[in-house]
Amino acid sequence: MEITYFEPFVKKTAINSITAYQDYISPYKGFSCPHRLLNGGDSCSQYVKKMLTEQSLVEAVQSSLQRFKDCTHASKIITTRNSGGGCIVIPCCIPL
Repeated sequence: MEITYFEPFVKKTAINSITAYQDYISPYKGFSCPHRLLNGGDSCSQYVKKMLTEQSLVEAVQSSLQRFKDCTHASKIITTRNSGGGCIVIPCCIPL
């Protein structure tokens, strides 16, 4: 069983799942992607969707894992900056 046989199905399913998350969960969760807040540009979910359309599945997963690490780091920076009080930042990505 080769990954290339299932790759289009897996990528389409992942993209559709991310779109559902963006439409039905993200607007109501109460916090934003720390990576986007700190650096601007795409949120992690938008970044992963983009990688799934531009890269192979294996490359997209690798890029996504790095992005999640970067997002966790961004969350720590924002939390440190706000340690004097204010909002609590929750990473949008589960550490893997």
